[in-house]
Amino acid sequence: MRFAIVGSGGVGGYYGARLVRAGHEVGFLARGAHLAALRKKGLTILSPEGDFTVPVRAEEDAALLGPVDVVILGVKNYDVASVLPQVKTLLAASREPALGGTTAGVVTLQNGVDSPSEVAAAVGEAAVIGGTTYISTAISEPGVIKQTGTQHRIVLGEAFGDTSRVSRRVQVVRDVLAQAGLNAEAVADVRAPLWEKLAFLAPMAGFCTAARTPVGPLREGPFFREMFREAAAEVLRVAAAEGVTTTTRADDVMNYMDGVPAEVRPSMMVDFDAGKPLEVEFLQGTVARRGHALGVPTPVMSTLYSVLLPHAKGARQK
Repeated sequence: MRFAIVGSGGVGGYYGARLVRAGHEVGFLARGAHLAALRKKGLTILSPEGDFTVPVRAEEDAALLGPVDVVILGVKNYDVASVLPQVKTLLAASREPALGGTTAGVVTLQNGVDSPSEVAAAVGEAAVIGGTTYISTAISEPGVIKQTGTQHRIVLGEAFGDTSRVSRRVQVVRDVLAQAGLNAEAVADVRAPLWEKLAFLAPMAGFCTAARTPVGPLREGPFFREMFREAAAEVLRVAAAEGVTTTTRADDVMNYMDGVPAEVRPSMMVDFDAGKPLEVEFLQGTVARRGHALGVPTPVMSTLYSVLLPHAKGARQK
């Protein structure tokens, strides 16, 4: 199949490299030193599962990548708007893709629950395949992506239209990812998995970043568990108010949090320490705003949002 990776950083770069190694045609959109390194040396993955390097086609202009079957959107939430013109270019160039229909599918892998609607507003709901991923990766140097741990899980599903069953195109993409050795799951309605991940990620990222500490020391505090459980419950209550049925409960989120290694630092905390922008608006902020609009109290999540919001643009952009 023909893939385009829009956002060739830790997430997009890792999955793109795995697809290249599995024999698929993959074009990478990148820029700056990362683009130069990809063209000169290929893309290297450093992973506990084994290191490897693949030659890749990398461009700065989507128009040079030609028609594709699937666009994987791997940028951070705050960069989605800036790359949508490139996504539209890729879709316009696509004809009779392997997924069927007349346009390629765009797989959104952003954190939170906002990305499918934002992308759909620009390219149409019919093009969007919602997704969420569980992986810890980052660019360690231009052209090199390092994975921490061995988890690489992707959940895919429709976010609009018929969400009563797994669609053919979602199943096709899932099967391709699985054949590349990735842990991929196809679901009928992706909205529940998006909210279930948010119920863990928004509190985890919020507490650790606000406290400037990994989760281990926080778990030793006398009130943390109560506050974390309430934060997770707030997210799930907002999801229910939006009409999204989840099977995850706050206790499930707590159990997952308890299993996280003590030294884990959420990506938001890593970005904060590096002076980079934070996804505050799309994690804590979306819960607080949606809760307020729906009349669902979110005192813990709203507090975390208020505390972190002044740092949303990062130290380098103040």
